[in-house]
Amino acid sequence: MNTSRRQFLTLSAAIAAAAGTVGLPFRSAFAEGTIKVGFSQGTMNHPWRIAMVEVNRQYAKENYSDLELIVTDGNNDAAKQVADVESLIAQGIQVLVISPLTEQALTPVVRDAMAAGIPVLTLDRKVNTDVTCHLGGLNLPLGEGAGKFLINALPNGGGIIELQGTAGASATNDRHNGFKSVIEGNAAFKVIAEQNCDYTRDKAVKFMEDMVQRFKPGEIQAIYAHNDEMALGAVQVLEAAGRLEGVKVIGMDGQNTAFQAIKDGKMSACFIYPFCAPEGIQTAHKIAKGEAVDKEIILPTVEVTSANVDQFLGKGI
Repeated sequence: MNTSRRQFLTLSAAIAAAAGTVGLPFRSAFAEGTIKVGFSQGTMNHPWRIAMVEVNRQYAKENYSDLELIVTDGNNDAAKQVADVESLIAQGIQVLVISPLTEQALTPVVRDAMAAGIPVLTLDRKVNTDVTCHLGGLNLPLGEGAGKFLINALPNGGGIIELQGTAGASATNDRHNGFKSVIEGNAAFKVIAEQNCDYTRDKAVKFMEDMVQRFKPGEIQAIYAHNDEMALGAVQVLEAAGRLEGVKVIGMDGQNTAFQAIKDGKMSACFIYPFCAPEGIQTAHKIAKGEAVDKEIILPTVEVTSANVDQFLGKGI
């Protein structure tokens, strides 16, 4: 087992103990023989999404000799992901696993798959139509947790910059709305700037470079980033400008570099969001074999701060 895979599985084990499931069981049955599963990933432009694909792929290779996994990469383009799913359907897949780039754009093709009798498993992000099963963490509480963390960490309040993920993605909406629901009720806090940076570090860096020019020292008290890549981009810019000290930076996902940044005092918190592996391929295999699965499978999330970061160092993605 290579080092990266060991780290992925160690992190998964560290947060999986509290996993819960809700919903109604679904059953489907296919003929004996090779099971063809299509896995449509919305984008592989950062480590978390690469981990989702690679850990599921490796687990399938090691454990399911009867399963053929076909993986596609939407390249952060909803239209391409729609075409990817249409191609997978044409190839005769028996189960569709999808982490949709955005809700609205992927809803019609997922609806088509379900109508054609192909069970659909959504990972992390959702669509606006019925699916066989959804598997992932809860994003709304993550946003709420980030807001509560800042209220406790900054008793005098302050200006916040919010680095949002991809516009229209369910995770982005929930992480924003959860945070907003906590912060907007506290007059001491104000989101002074926000931007969709597509969960990528380069876009976060570019935006933050503009922000350190726009806002004077002492006007930014916190950065709330919807993932670690953007949080680390903010750290990079603030540190280069000599303005990181005193600024609370929060990220999400669970990257090793984020854990180390917390240990080094450069980030204040990271909320681990499970990358749905190997639970994704395990659930897809169960569906294909006709085993019962819940309508929704909720994976646990964990808040990492300086108080517990030592437990997670070297165990992230």
